[in-house]
Amino acid sequence: MEIHYFAAARAAAGIPVEHIDTAAGATVGEILAARAAAHDGRTQAGMSFGDVLARCTFLLDGARVESDATVDGAHRLDVLPPFAGG
Repeated sequence: MEIHYFAAARAAAGIPVEHIDTAAGATVGEILAARAAAHDGRTQAGMSFGDVLARCTFLLDGARVESDATVDGAHRLDVLPPFAGG
């Protein structure tokens, strides 16, 4: 699966995209908890990757999901922090 990070999530992760293997039945929340443990970066405002993830919206193959959604068969997870402006 590809995980695409945007804005503050990208800044805290230190990368825009990563490729991971997923276990059967894994949830978005489980995957992101593991990624939070793997990335120790911070945003310019000092937020940790885990702090940013707590505020994000998630798209699984383009459809909005909650953190308890399973990722079985999915190819892409987008991690979208709140955006300001308009």
